[in-house]
Amino acid sequence: MSADQKPLVVNSNILQMEYAVRGPIPKRAAVLEKQGKKIIPCHIGNPQALGQVPMTYLRQVLSLVEDPAKIERERQLKSLFEENPYSDLGDEDFISEDILQISEEILAASGTGMGAYTASKGHLFIREAVAEFIDQRDGYRPGKGIPADSESIFLTTGASQGVYFVVDLLIAEKNDGIMIPIPQYPLYSAAIKKVGGVQVNYYPDEERGWVFDRSILADAYKKAQKEGINVKAIVVINPGNPTGAVLDEASMLEVIEFARDHQLMIIADEVYQENIYHGKFHSFAKVLGKEQVSLVSLHSISKGFLGECGHRGGYLEIRNPPKIEGTSLDFVDLLNKQASVSLCSSTPGQVLTYLMVKPPSENNRTYQTYIREKETILKDLHEKALMVREAFKEMEGVECFGETGALYLFPRLGVLPGGTTDFDYCMALLEETGLCTVNGSGFGQKPGTQHLRIAFLPPKDLLKQVLPKWIQFHNRYVKG
Repeated sequence: MSADQKPLVVNSNILQMEYAVRGPIPKRAAVLEKQGKKIIPCHIGNPQALGQVPMTYLRQVLSLVEDPAKIERERQLKSLFEENPYSDLGDEDFISEDILQISEEILAASGTGMGAYTASKGHLFIREAVAEFIDQRDGYRPGKGIPADSESIFLTTGASQGVYFVVDLLIAEKNDGIMIPIPQYPLYSAAIKKVGGVQVNYYPDEERGWVFDRSILADAYKKAQKEGINVKAIVVINPGNPTGAVLDEASMLEVIEFARDHQLMIIADEVYQENIYHGKFHSFAKVLGKEQVSLVSLHSISKGFLGECGHRGGYLEIRNPPKIEGTSLDFVDLLNKQASVSLCSSTPGQVLTYLMVKPPSENNRTYQTYIREKETILKDLHEKALMVREAFKEMEGVECFGETGALYLFPRLGVLPGGTTDFDYCMALLEETGLCTVNGSGFGQKPGTQHLRIAFLPPKDLLKQVLPKWIQFHNRYVKG
């Protein structure tokens, strides 16, 4: 900047935003990596960056819809080899006919291919497939519950865009607040800070497995009211990020009743619904039933067993949209206005969202491959989580509460040297072992506690190498 150039005044809310997942520790990791140190990036849920293999079904279809000429060429090549009696190639060496047909169906339904804008909400045929997926997932039957509506579904550039859409609309005044669980995924605190709203913390009970009840919610709400905060919504992350906690149906009913009694919107972050290694996932839409509570549900292609983070796809569904004061509009109308300004979400992300909610039909080679790959990925994730949890048992003062869900563990560091924090611990861990984690304070935590979040994504062989180093580091570090 030249000496006579005036410094720029910017939005102070953005200036104050924090996002620990890509904060000082990962930034230091990038510097160390440039210097030649081996870094193990466990700070973020980015499976394919750590070697998770993409699902064949998704990538084959995506490649064909991006380059439709390959569809007919694949058929011609297969025909030529079938006519050649000396060829030792088999069906498995070619893309299956059902994949070719699915690709043609997607192209025909889109009408404009992959390079054109879509409707602001996303392709209608994909939103209809999402609605069908929701109904099948939740066991919808006529007369029981409410069916999903494709017109209340928005295809988004990852679930994050859906969060920003909703938070941007809810925060109208500087005293408007949104309840979020602590610890929380810092997208929520950042989104609220960006628009000048108030973050209202509620604290699930760590030692009971990160569960919460009506009294915990009520305490947070009453405290906010006394401070003059107008609470408008409550965020629930299920399974939890960073805790991995999985909500049972009884807890979800308490949230719904609480939201009903205080006229709050529920924002249900359900992007890890496939990452439940024990028990069963219950969606908020299913548990809500016919209850007249506003509900926004979010899902994504980035997590589960797909791990397609970079393709940025997902959806937002809203039920019981509230009316907008002073207008004839409702919340869907304003979501549509926001989507229109963004033109549309990424078309590859839309297609992958379609494939997420519409897996291959049964009893063919594609289905068998899909199920085998899915089960392998989920089994591998669970086994890696168990490996890390076992290592905690050898670390002095480390406890990890609750079931394993999502892609993370959030152990409590019960013994740290005086004058040090979990940030100091995680930075030192990075410097010595190359293991990049995120300090618990980056997600929020109960005062007086210290934690870290680790994504259990590295290959098992790599974990076998680094976990003993972590144990040694930890037991030496806590002794001061």
